[in-house]
Amino acid sequence: MTNPIPLPAPQAILFDLDGTLADTAPDLAQAINLLRASAGMAPTPYELLRPVASAGARGMLKVAFDLAPEDHDYEAKRIAFLDNYAANLTVHSSLFPGVPAMLDGLTELGLGWGIVTNKAARFTTPLVEQIGLQGAGCVVSGDTMAHAKPHPAPLLEAARRLGLAPQQCWYVGDDLRDIEAGHAAGMITIACAWGYCGALAPQSWNAHYLLDSPQALLEVVRGVVQGAEMAA
Repeated sequence: MTNPIPLPAPQAILFDLDGTLADTAPDLAQAINLLRASAGMAPTPYELLRPVASAGARGMLKVAFDLAPEDHDYEAKRIAFLDNYAANLTVHSSLFPGVPAMLDGLTELGLGWGIVTNKAARFTTPLVEQIGLQGAGCVVSGDTMAHAKPHPAPLLEAARRLGLAPQQCWYVGDDLRDIEAGHAAGMITIACAWGYCGALAPQSWNAHYLLDSPQALLEVVRGVVQGAEMAA
């Protein structure tokens, strides 16, 4: 599904990582269930963990242990969970189907692409290398800037690294804060319904586009780029 309003052609597409380019929920779920096992607890069902994967430790600890950041045990469990995850980043994770072809298609159109994630660089750097995203023109992690999404600073930094104005970039994500950050940065926003999407339906996020596959994203971008070329 797309917005029928004509939009400016992009020079680059920026992506969230977890739930947008990479299906990392299986390894995040494994890491939290290892923590439950160490406490003598049964695994939390995967279908409960997957929707909160984009929220990282905060989402996983809430579902698996009913812990919030202000709770006494939260920080110790957060550290243990992240250590479990760091040891097994890409055992079961992979790029979503269609992502490699979509990225190749963007390159063929002459567009750059980059990654803007709230995942800390400790995890982002090896994950990008191990999962096949080394072609990114820039990678901005959750601790690269003083603020993380939904603040626009990481997206503005990504545009700067690509040598572009923010308005020349589109941002794609599977969480409301991605769309909020994109709007705040002055970028066209795309909600990807193939991702985790959390508790709020992406139809309510006010994204410029809501798309259900990487191929649909490539088709929209190609149409806008070719339309701009014909109008020039």
